[in-house]
Amino acid sequence: MTMLRVDLVRLEREGVLRVEGAINPYDPLFEESGMRFASPLHVRIEATIAGSGEVVIRGSVQASLVQECRRCLVELNSPFDTELTLVFAPADELGEDPAGDLYPLGASATELDLRGPIREELVLTAPSYAFCQEDCRGLCSGCGTNLNEENCQCSGEDADPHWDVLRTLGSE
Repeated sequence: MTMLRVDLVRLEREGVLRVEGAINPYDPLFEESGMRFASPLHVRIEATIAGSGEVVIRGSVQASLVQECRRCLVELNSPFDTELTLVFAPADELGEDPAGDLYPLGASATELDLRGPIREELVLTAPSYAFCQEDCRGLCSGCGTNLNEENCQCSGEDADPHWDVLRTLGSE
């Protein structure tokens, strides 16, 4: 897979750099992130230097995100396409960045490795949950049957007695 780096010397000389690459879906970068991908992450970015000396990265990331349906727990691959903007500022200009929107740019840096900041942005923008279908019926709370595939045979007699008061309200 391609390294996602911006050559700062070349960027200063050319003014704009376009970088395209891919991140392996099994890259250790995503360990402990809670994210899994079914395909390589395709990254396209454009780097520019702002008048204040900041390096601005704009681009997109496309991949197939592996998630479980929130209701029935079936594994599904969801298309994941997100736009991103990263701003790298000289470390002495960062000051107190309460929003955490800026990444440090070392005074003697000759290149930027974008993998870490891209990972951070993906973790923040990935959908928290997905549904296999809009009208997913989920799992039976009694026997665990996937109600999208079959009707369960639970009698409902083993229901939790803590809900009895609410059940009587529904029958009135």
